[in-house]
Amino acid sequence: MSVALLWVVSPTTEVYTGFSMTESSNTRSIFDGRIRRRTHSKPQHKWNSWSLNVEKQERRTGFLPVMSSTVANSTEEITDMSSEQRVYDVVLKQAALVNRELRGRDDLDLDVKPDIAVPGTLSLLGEAYDRCGEVCAEYAKTFYLGTLLMTPEKRRAIWAIYVWCRRTDELVDGPNASHITPTALDRWESRLEDLFRGRPFDMLDAALSDTVAKFPIDIQPFKDMIEGMRMDLRKSRYKNFDELYLYCYYVAGTVGLMSVPVMGIAPESKATTESVYNAALALGIANQLTNILRDVGEDARRGRVYLPQDELAQAGLSDEDIFVGKVTDKWRSFMKKQIKRARMFFDEAERGVSDLSAASRWPVWASLLLYRQILDEIEANDYNNFTKRAYVSKAKKFLALPIAYTRSMMPVRQSSSTLAKA
Repeated sequence: MSVALLWVVSPTTEVYTGFSMTESSNTRSIFDGRIRRRTHSKPQHKWNSWSLNVEKQERRTGFLPVMSSTVANSTEEITDMSSEQRVYDVVLKQAALVNRELRGRDDLDLDVKPDIAVPGTLSLLGEAYDRCGEVCAEYAKTFYLGTLLMTPEKRRAIWAIYVWCRRTDELVDGPNASHITPTALDRWESRLEDLFRGRPFDMLDAALSDTVAKFPIDIQPFKDMIEGMRMDLRKSRYKNFDELYLYCYYVAGTVGLMSVPVMGIAPESKATTESVYNAALALGIANQLTNILRDVGEDARRGRVYLPQDELAQAGLSDEDIFVGKVTDKWRSFMKKQIKRARMFFDEAERGVSDLSAASRWPVWASLLLYRQILDEIEANDYNNFTKRAYVSKAKKFLALPIAYTRSMMPVRQSSSTLAKA
């Protein structure tokens, strides 16, 4: 199951959303960290022994930002708390990290920490970020163009986050997915921890290592995304929406928590940091639920059912009905309820998009409006998501872009602060 990732409308297939990653049709792996240039190649540098920005991280936070898991690896241990509450605890933790950064400042648009020059590293970092930009330009053209509206520092940081998420997704959905084991994911997580400590393994890791040193980004959402990959290896059914919600957070909601510290909050916004993070989380959940509803037939052919088993049973349906793939009145009724739920998450996300910094709003609005239209297309197909793939036509995409731009220019609503959870 591909995850929902960073803000974009791909002209060929999917929408990438900034508060979440869908897999591109291009299957060429970027996992080795070496992207082929269109001109001449350059010598590759050794990264695995380079200690990057450790002093800068210690000076900024007082500790290295590798923290123990709050959600990842704990799903079997906590039984008296809903998935939504567990995830919201992570939201609060991320917001608290940002609030510590903002203490003593007058606005919410995060400043970037200045570079601390380490002899011989700045040119390597520049090349690392350039490589991340090449990945974005090749795999997600519209997303890449949208990032050009941002400041250079934020643009490069979003590129680095995008690339890490895509590489993580390729572990279970890429060309070598059949060879991935839990041990391989453990090694990837260990490599992530080294990256956060300022010890990147390769060039693409180095860009993210520099990014997390400059922005108040916690390791937890990254670890949770890896946990989502583990879940895909061991689980193909979800007994209720509580379980499915946790999966959607792992593989898509996490991206919002990674990217909001970079995108920034509008200085004029009166929203709490938690409410903006919660809106980012909601958009990731909405996008992933939309992916699931669009891909029912495709997933079934892989032996997977990403639908709440108890709700299927209540509708008089079973896995066998999904494998048969026949649209019935029971299926239509079931799908109407699932689509209604996804739209509720989109509504929650919409209330927070305008609180982002001005340069970040347009691509996120575009993502939200276009992904929502996939639900409309499922309805237009008479809920046949077994053999028909719902997609938004190029004409509808282009029509949505000016609407998204207009909404991104609207002033921040001063009542946003009421969105915070109690």
